[in-house]
Amino acid sequence: QAQLVESGGGLVQAGGSLRLSCAASGRTFGSYAMGWFRQAPGKEREFIAAISWNAGSTLYADTAKGRFTISRDNAKNTAYLQMNSLKPEDTAVYYCTASAGGWVFTTTSRVTYWGQGTQVTVSS
Repeated sequence: QAQLVESGGGLVQAGGSLRLSCAASGRTFGSYAMGWFRQAPGKEREFIAAISWNAGSTLYADTAKGRFTISRDNAKNTAYLQMNSLKPEDTAVYYCTASAGGWVFTTTSRVTYWGQGTQVTVSS
């Protein structure tokens, strides 16, 4: 059964960095686009970043531009989200996603698989 497992979340001070990883298993995700969403308490789930199947295209939410970088290693069946200059408002559960369409996406309707989420907490 296909599965996405996130890791790398935790508690960090404002201005710090974290690198989230998303390990895929159960199938090869090389043809899938990968993306990250997040959900803060009391807020709707929001798009953060996406990368196409061949890493040729990336897309970022305005809140992530210039601070976050999405990448992937198809040989390892793994995607990453490097987060720098973190702010308290980045505090949320971060979800790894995969889309069978292969191309960058921003909406949950395009998601084929979801990870279970990893908590990121940024203290001020």
